[in-house]
Amino acid sequence: MIVLRLLAVAVAVLSIGAGAAAQPAPTLLDAQRLFYNANYEAAASLMLTRPASESDDLASLELRSTALLFQLKRLLEGRPAKDDALKQCETCQGLMREFFDEIQRGQTLARERLRTNPLDDETLFFLGKLDLNYVRLQLGPLKRKTGLYEYWEARKSLDALLARNPGHVRARVARAWIDYIVDTKMPWGTRWVLGGGNKKKALTNIREAARVDADFFTHAEAEFALWDMQVRERDMSNATDTARRLARDFPDNRELATFLAARGGGGLK
Repeated sequence: MIVLRLLAVAVAVLSIGAGAAAQPAPTLLDAQRLFYNANYEAAASLMLTRPASESDDLASLELRSTALLFQLKRLLEGRPAKDDALKQCETCQGLMREFFDEIQRGQTLARERLRTNPLDDETLFFLGKLDLNYVRLQLGPLKRKTGLYEYWEARKSLDALLARNPGHVRARVARAWIDYIVDTKMPWGTRWVLGGGNKKKALTNIREAARVDADFFTHAEAEFALWDMQVRERDMSNATDTARRLARDFPDNRELATFLAARGGGGLK
């Protein structure tokens, strides 16, 4: 399966630098552009073509695990029975093994770094984000009420980071997802045990994060999170406005195009 993905990635990478006589080595930015254009399989596969010194860093592990998560979401969400969905999905088991391998590698690396330097903001963020990816797969596509350790580790890591650096946009987005997931996915008693959730607070924080003057892909992450939450809340007017903004930057994203088409063919403004 990995060989087939690498062949598919060769085509995707060519499209990034079409017309060049010799293609440069793929970068993290190339994978990010593929990911935000909803080409999740190519984004995950592209990471496998990078040198080990680059593909084993926390940023790469986080991005690849996120791309695998979104592949699984696309394959599994909306199916009525989780067990039947997994049995009927020929590629899901392989994707799950890859996902859990990436999560474990990233968690191990981050925890080792934090033992040496517990105040490393970058490592705190990536540990929290990797844990959040784990929790999102379990509570989302797999519909399993598990991942309590990862949940608390993510919450602790992100809270420690934001206490020192409240302007860290990616950490704000990840922390907002924790508030939103706990409020919307957990029964009241469990929410209390998990320290509470607050989807209104999450939406406020996401809107504020999306307004921050951040680098291109950090801003994109905040905007996509805002769009996702707006759709979940059935706030379709604002979701359409957000989707139009995103589509200007990511015109090849078919998920955005499908959404806008369903909203009456709303084009870019």
